[in-house]
Amino acid sequence: MSVLVALIVTLGMLVIVPMGLRLIDETAGHAEHAEHAGQDVPAGPTGPAGPVVHAGPAAPRPPGLRLLARAWPLLAAPGVLALWLPRSPLAAGSACLYALATLALALHAPARLAVTRSLVPAEVAVLTALVTPSVAGLALVAERGGHALFGFEPGILALTVPHFHFAGFTAALVAGLVCRTTGGRTARFAALSVPLGTLLVLLGYFVDDWAELAGALVLTAGMWAVALLTWRELRTTAPDRVTRTLLGVSAVVLVATMLLALSWALGEATGLPHPSLTWMAATHGLGNALGFALCSLLSWRRLRALPKRHEARTRPPLPRDAGNPGNPRDPGSPGDPRGPHAPRTAPHPTPRTELPA
Repeated sequence: MSVLVALIVTLGMLVIVPMGLRLIDETAGHAEHAEHAGQDVPAGPTGPAGPVVHAGPAAPRPPGLRLLARAWPLLAAPGVLALWLPRSPLAAGSACLYALATLALALHAPARLAVTRSLVPAEVAVLTALVTPSVAGLALVAERGGHALFGFEPGILALTVPHFHFAGFTAALVAGLVCRTTGGRTARFAALSVPLGTLLVLLGYFVDDWAELAGALVLTAGMWAVALLTWRELRTTAPDRVTRTLLGVSAVVLVATMLLALSWALGEATGLPHPSLTWMAATHGLGNALGFALCSLLSWRRLRALPKRHEARTRPPLPRDAGNPGNPRDPGSPGDPRGPHAPRTAPHPTPRTELPA
């Protein structure tokens, strides 16, 4: 495994997956109910703070996912260690510990399905995000041990690990978040085509290059739909410049990186000139990791925090010590030495520290 690929996978293990798991813990009830009824969820700003991430009461979730998200950097540490060790039984054993963590994450998919009993497009995307890291974990064990897996040599397996951290986990998660937030046919198409394309690409590994090209076409269509909705709906309604920039970068980079993936799959199937795997890792892989995955999840974290920040800014301040019966500074209270009939004075207004909305 090259240094660049190891760095990309390290980012995925220690930063992208735990950040994404905290977003999975965020569920939306209204969007799911609307999709069950076959209705479109209104897009655009539905509140003073910009796009609404929570469209209703939280849907039920299986226990343990929040704990797993908090513990993930610790659980991923053996996997990161395996990346930087030479191929050996020690590296494979360290990778096994990480693979067990990804398996525990995958088991949350059937548990979540049993609780929600929902297969709306956004839920399909979230379930895919929970399962795909286990494919990366299995490939890492074989690659670090220097063994082929299902006929694939360690060199191919080394690229499978980042693929299912980013094109699998992150792409499906972001497609699900976009679907829940924007709604509409395009969003549902994205939330379904990204998992389907990921599955078809995986099956293409075992069939032929044409099957893999078909998967790349479906995956690219879904990811371009995500980029379109991110640019047109989310970016334009984001409340601050930083969030708009992060969303814009993720959308633009996603178009470019998926075009590279499509050109590579087309070249593999037809024999036309196409980038090498080394070039793909330096462009498609690095762009997806930094430009798409990291920027997307950072922007979604900011969008998630908007309701809390807006509530804190708009909550009216309480007069200091008002209503405290034993406070001698509260006129007319039992603690006032002048007695209960002392004249009350209006509290001093709290000075504003922000511009009017």
